[in-house]
Amino acid sequence: MRGSRPERLKQTEYEWVYLFGAVCPATGDSVGLVAPTANTELMNVHLRMISEHVGPNVHVVLVLDRAGWHVAKKLRVPQNITLLYLPPYSPELNPMERLWWWMKQHNLSNRIYTDYDALFGAACQAWNQLNPQRLMSICRTSWVI
Repeated sequence: MRGSRPERLKQTEYEWVYLFGAVCPATGDSVGLVAPTANTELMNVHLRMISEHVGPNVHVVLVLDRAGWHVAKKLRVPQNITLLYLPPYSPELNPMERLWWWMKQHNLSNRIYTDYDALFGAACQAWNQLNPQRLMSICRTSWVI
């Protein structure tokens, strides 16, 4: 029918999966962590993963918004990482926000997940399907490179 939306099945219960991700927009190199929650402890795990992935001779400038787990006093930032906080209310400046939107649009939206494990698996699969070329095309911005 003209002017109407196609019918879709809806999932009305909510469960959450969190994806911590870091991408080098110049190379497409990435590190991701899928988790059941977002907190300072998991952010510390993610920072350690990034640090170990790039090695001690590479310095990372990690662009972040000001989520509570990004600014917590108990955050342990490795010496080869510098945190660069974006101004408040400026998600358009964060290259990762574009990636989250792309992943939702292409891999995660308009689906019904049988249970939490299926949702968690879908998030892992969506992250693992990304390749460096796709990551560079989504995350590259003139102000970062």
